[in-house]
Amino acid sequence: MNRCFWVPAGDALYASYHDHEWGFPVADDVRLFEKLCLEGFQSGLSWRTILGKRDNFRRAFADFDLHRVARCGEKDVARLLGNAGIVRHRGKIEATINNAARALEVVEEFGSLAAYVWRFEPEPSSRPDRITEEVLHTMATTPESVALSKDLRKRGWRFVGPTTVYAFMQAMGMVNDHEDGCTVRADADAARGSFVVPKQGT
Repeated sequence: MNRCFWVPAGDALYASYHDHEWGFPVADDVRLFEKLCLEGFQSGLSWRTILGKRDNFRRAFADFDLHRVARCGEKDVARLLGNAGIVRHRGKIEATINNAARALEVVEEFGSLAAYVWRFEPEPSSRPDRITEEVLHTMATTPESVALSKDLRKRGWRFVGPTTVYAFMQAMGMVNDHEDGCTVRADADAARGSFVVPKQGT
């Protein structure tokens, strides 16, 4: 099968992530929070590094349960800094704990994290006519990722710059950036076609 240019040949873990997760729409708050946190951890590193440690991250951060992560304190930070299975970066660890608390505030206001983030979905007319490797290299950020990043930071979130946020939008299916010619692009489009965008209060 044809895959996007960024999938290494022979890497089964990466191929599975590309084929079944990346670009498929997500409405579950826990998975959305996980994706945004992991994109933050990826900053300055390769996504393959993060993907290989994802199960370790899930164990370390209580499967990204918002309430449990938000309750973490300094003892938990120290524990996490000693966990060789994850990325031991104090700023990113503390940001994850902070962001869980901020996410709960978003849930209180909008009903769900999903209802909040999907408000920033781009209009179809703003998207490129074709998705190619060359086009993707020019799209590290978009006006929508800049807007979401700005709003998150206004709300007190950390490690949510526009580039990180656009990678999150790609990963959680707010945009379908599978290349034209990628076998999975049609599958992601079909999933998006049957997806019900979460609304505030639902």
